[in-house]
Amino acid sequence: MEKRVLFRSRWLPWALLLPQLLIISVFFFWPAAQALLQSFQQQDTFGMSTEWVGLENFERLFNDPGYLASFKTTAYFSVLVAVIGLSLALLMAVFADRIVRGVMVYRTLLIMPYAVAPAVAAVMWVFMFSPSIGPVAWALEQIGIPWNHLLKGEHAMALIVAAAIWKQFSYNFLFFVAGLQSIPKSLIEAAAIDGAGPWRRFWTIQFPLLSPTTFFLLVMNVVYAFFDTFAIVDAATNGGPGKETSILVYKVYYDGFKAMDLGSSAAQSVVLMGIVIALTVIQFRYVERKVNY
Repeated sequence: MEKRVLFRSRWLPWALLLPQLLIISVFFFWPAAQALLQSFQQQDTFGMSTEWVGLENFERLFNDPGYLASFKTTAYFSVLVAVIGLSLALLMAVFADRIVRGVMVYRTLLIMPYAVAPAVAAVMWVFMFSPSIGPVAWALEQIGIPWNHLLKGEHAMALIVAAAIWKQFSYNFLFFVAGLQSIPKSLIEAAAIDGAGPWRRFWTIQFPLLSPTTFFLLVMNVVYAFFDTFAIVDAATNGGPGKETSILVYKVYYDGFKAMDLGSSAAQSVVLMGIVIALTVIQFRYVERKVNY
């Protein structure tokens, strides 16, 4: 039977929801409304004078080749982070689910990156790939790959993709491990008795039953790639060399806080927010159809 909670007071449910509603209003709806308002305005460097310009900020944005190029950069970066990150985390989760001895040590080592701040993670990867003193850069040099992310855009993109995947790996790994452990062992054993090998058992039983977890992580990783990777890009490449790693969220920061173009920065934040909302809606509208609950 379905259990339902009945409140005798009509105000009690709203009182219980009030703290969360206040937090969402203060830290999301109010800043979003401010950004939307400022996107139609033009301010001076110190915000002392404001002029209403309507859609002029958006017109300048979409006539700017550099801004349009950042769309391609962001799309490329986001796909790599989401696809490679989820694939590696799923692979490691499958291995962790099968390990019998030392499983806690194995899982603890894979969870450790989650405790590292994004900026610190970026600095670590920059050090490892430093053209002058980095051990990974030296190893690549020995096999004939002259690494230099300071001059080569493809190397810089590979660096921030690797750092972003490593930083988000623990989050994806934890959810995949929890999803694998929630699958009844009787299903796996029955398939093994029927003669299905490990690969077939994974694709026909485990992976379909992991679809709710995979869908959730897909949504979260897309949001992560669009928003939470700012600190990695800022600390590792500063959007360079040139503008090769200037993703949308970094360009919002650069134009607003370095170029002091507050109107353009606000318009970019509105566009970015709209893109993420649209991608999330599309995923829930079309991708969720393939999820088996």
